[in-house]
Amino acid sequence: MADTQTSGDDSPGQQVALITGAARRIGAEIARALHRAGINVLLHYRGSREAAATLADEFNRDRPDSARLLQADLLDVEAVKNLAARAIEQYGRLDFLVNNASTFYPTPVGEITLQHWDDLMGSNLKAPLFLTQACAPALRARHGAVVNIVDIHALRPLRNYPVYSAAKAGLWALTQAYAHELGPEVRVNGVAPGAILLPEDEANVASHHSMIERTPLRRPGHPSDIARTVLFLLCEAPYINGQVVPVDGGRSASQ
Repeated sequence: MADTQTSGDDSPGQQVALITGAARRIGAEIARALHRAGINVLLHYRGSREAAATLADEFNRDRPDSARLLQADLLDVEAVKNLAARAIEQYGRLDFLVNNASTFYPTPVGEITLQHWDDLMGSNLKAPLFLTQACAPALRARHGAVVNIVDIHALRPLRNYPVYSAAKAGLWALTQAYAHELGPEVRVNGVAPGAILLPEDEANVASHHSMIERTPLRRPGHPSDIARTVLFLLCEAPYINGQVVPVDGGRSASQ
């Protein structure tokens, strides 16, 4: 499947969403939820082209030309700006942006490097800032909405993850700041997941299980829990703005 294509349907009812990190895991589930709701989806990926293409093919079999692929390295600010321009070009409009792409790994104090800082701050904070800024004119034209995927560790820092936790705390604040900056035309909200999926890195599995034990529901969530909340904030909550909704089984409300 081609990564870019133009001259799509620009009918008034055909909304368009750009989802970063959409090829796998929570990003893919968000894309499925939005697509089921009748929204055309732009699936951003960095290196997971095969997974992204498989997902797009699934969507396009269900509804022709309803999904397209966009590749970009979100650590490159110029690539981020170019991603926004290509996204808007695809269907001639952009209604929604979901900043989902993220990097997650431990950085114990004493071992933190400038590369760790640039990588974790870049993917979790800098990219959402610059991508939202670049998409803002198109979103304003459609009275659109943005949802940032934050993390409950923005408020409850995870041990051995100071840089990641700080980056997500910055994204939480950016969500509230952009709600002020982009209003009244554009709403900006966030979702803060708790224990949803097992980490891909075995070193992080123990902390994941520990979080579940401290969660009142005593069970992990499912990516669909995040996806449904994203869809609600984008399409069904016209007076919710500048909020970050924890979807964590009550973890953020417990000691």
